[in-house]
Amino acid sequence: MTRIVAGTAGGRRLKVPPKGTRPTSERVREALFSSLESLVDLDGAQVLDLYAGSGALGFEALSRGAAHATFVESDKRAADVLKGNARELGFANTTIVNRAAEAYVVGEGEKFDVVFADPPYAVGDDELAKVLRRIVPRLTADAILIVERASRSGEPEWPEEVESLRAKRYGDTAVHWAQVRADG
Repeated sequence: MTRIVAGTAGGRRLKVPPKGTRPTSERVREALFSSLESLVDLDGAQVLDLYAGSGALGFEALSRGAAHATFVESDKRAADVLKGNARELGFANTTIVNRAAEAYVVGEGEKFDVVFADPPYAVGDDELAKVLRRIVPRLTADAILIVERASRSGEPEWPEEVESLRAKRYGDTAVHWAQVRADG
């Protein structure tokens, strides 16, 4: 079972796509958001949840005060589950995009304050690096990027416009943090 940890929807359950996703555990989300809220005020934030799956990261951000969340998920069944979760939680301030992350990040579009990228473990380092490079023009001046990977994967290759802040390991999962450079 996956549920929202805190905020206005705290304790509410999320449906999870039948296969092909691995929602971020409650323990990892609780630690991640505790750290995130020490860096940035989520009230009014524009959030991007790439490789969204059930949407646990984006919905957690909305529950904690984010103004809007865009969920990008390539799997049609998972995108349908996302729509159902948004409806069940009463979050109308969402955009759900049924598209590959690689395609979504190309070109112009809205700007984001917080980006979550939790790609399937099968997504290679080069592919992830390309997505991270392409999202840079759509980041606000001090945006935070959070990448969740398998612990064995190592730190992502960050674009030169962002700087690595920290990494934390939770069993088989590692969470990597970066922020747009002040001089970038």
